[in-house]
Amino acid sequence: MLIAVLVAAGLGAALSLVLCDAVRRAATAGGAVVPPRPERWHSNPTPTMGGIGFAAAAMIASAVTWGWTGIAPAPAQLAVPASAGAMFIIGLLDDRLQLSPLAKLVSSLIVGALVVFVIAPGTDTALPSPATIVALLWFGGIVHATNLLDNMDGLAAGIALVATAWLAYLLGPQLGAGITIFLGAVAGATLGFLYWNRHRARLFMGDSGSLFLGASLASTSLLPFPQAGAAAPHLAAIVALVLTVPLFDTGFVLVLRRLAGRKATRGGTDHLSHRLVSLGFSERSAVRILYVVGLLGGLVAYAVATAGLREMLPLVGLFSVAVVLVGIYLARVPAYDAEDFLALQKSTFAPFLKDLAFRWHAGQVLLDLVLITVCYYAAYRTRFEGEALDNFLPYFTASLPVVIGCKLAALYASGLYARSWDTFGLADLFAVVRGVLLGSVLSIISAAYLYRFQGFSRAVFVIDAVLLLLAVAGTRASFRAMGDLVHLRRKEVKRVIVYGAGSGGQLLVREMRANPDWARRTLGFIDDNPALTGRVVLGVPVRGDVGSLEGLLASESVDEVLISSNAISADREAQIRELCGGHGVEVRRLFLELR
Repeated sequence: MLIAVLVAAGLGAALSLVLCDAVRRAATAGGAVVPPRPERWHSNPTPTMGGIGFAAAAMIASAVTWGWTGIAPAPAQLAVPASAGAMFIIGLLDDRLQLSPLAKLVSSLIVGALVVFVIAPGTDTALPSPATIVALLWFGGIVHATNLLDNMDGLAAGIALVATAWLAYLLGPQLGAGITIFLGAVAGATLGFLYWNRHRARLFMGDSGSLFLGASLASTSLLPFPQAGAAAPHLAAIVALVLTVPLFDTGFVLVLRRLAGRKATRGGTDHLSHRLVSLGFSERSAVRILYVVGLLGGLVAYAVATAGLREMLPLVGLFSVAVVLVGIYLARVPAYDAEDFLALQKSTFAPFLKDLAFRWHAGQVLLDLVLITVCYYAAYRTRFEGEALDNFLPYFTASLPVVIGCKLAALYASGLYARSWDTFGLADLFAVVRGVLLGSVLSIISAAYLYRFQGFSRAVFVIDAVLLLLAVAGTRASFRAMGDLVHLRRKEVKRVIVYGAGSGGQLLVREMRANPDWARRTLGFIDDNPALTGRVVLGVPVRGDVGSLEGLLASESVDEVLISSNAISADREAQIRELCGGHGVEVRRLFLELR
């Protein structure tokens, strides 16, 4: 089985590499090229229709491997390659005739209806009516999510490669050998296409390619459900985690376009990938970050598939919270030319909604509600196992409302919700500690008063306090950490050496971190006090004294030297300016004044 999948993948990759090259040449000769567009950020006309090459490669590799091994999909399972082929044809028509978004949506729902009918044809296997509607919407949603994801070189193809590999690995027994081979062929063909589609792309896939990949993922994810029974939630969690990136990107874009008063079908540079680049990441880095998110989603899905959804629910919650935090952070990146949240500004409930959107107070409370629940449940799972866990979980359920109320009240009383996430520091950490400890004490008192502590474990409250402290502090510090990461990766940022590690130098470092408009990153301090050499101040190393400056200028590509202390004499300043002038490095001096 494994050998057959690897053969299909290898054959698909080799065929795709050759066929995509042929398509690239033919498209260029025939004028099937995409002119430079702002949302694709490429400056030269690029041939398209690459989907023809890798879709053909996947189909051929699948058929050859099926014939060689004697393993073929069952009739119901043929819905997967058939739906991929149908959506490929629709995408091909769109590439040539420019179908309307409505026409593509209706077409995808029709194909999805046929898929649902084929995989669950009889009265015994037919899905209930609500499940049928959900399945149709899921098929159309995944197809178009993959299509929307094709907005940067290598992104849609790479995410589809990761997702098909995870689906084949995690759902192989439910899918059957024939479809697992097909997924291997699709993954291999996508890998071959990536050779031509990686930055800077020499070939685009077109809608024929993105709809083919989307249909492959959508139909494959639906195939196990007619026979899933009680395992349906388990399978649903695995599928959703594997497809985190297309689901996250599409939901993110649709929600923010709606809030900005823009049409959902109107394109633009407002996807996750575009916003990462706007923050200062390169296009390659932005795509790789989303690859990592897809891989992490697959790893969490692997944990669920191995240990079970119930056991891994805290991990799923942690991953979901992390994804939401990234979305909140990226939502603050300007993308609509000052039209952000236009719909909210015009709303009758504008004052409340603007506070919700811009200050995130309500969002923080909802996030903490999730964190309190997840951490309390995780504490029970950590403390108890097996039959003991089953015996104690009713006490978790009964006490959860009281615990939530106590801990939210304590976090509010600690002043946590009045603090900024962007400047999270030691004082904010103390507020978190106060809130968590007070909440735990109130929870213990409530359990003792309401239940006489019968059915409760003191260790649960200790574990819960530790987990909640880490969770609340981690979510608050995440914005500062993401800001620091973005600051480090910005391409236009100036590399700075600060002269003076005292209060003035520390003030400069803090301001450079907090104010992205400064576009400066501190490489290190230099200071005349030799005792400071080798120490780290505010996370920045002291690189030596003024005698070390010339070596740093030569080796570290320094753009600026900032003099931070009034104690530095005019003669020393002149010496530094002369030295820096020889290396073409600008010198600035900090002045503090009240006006």
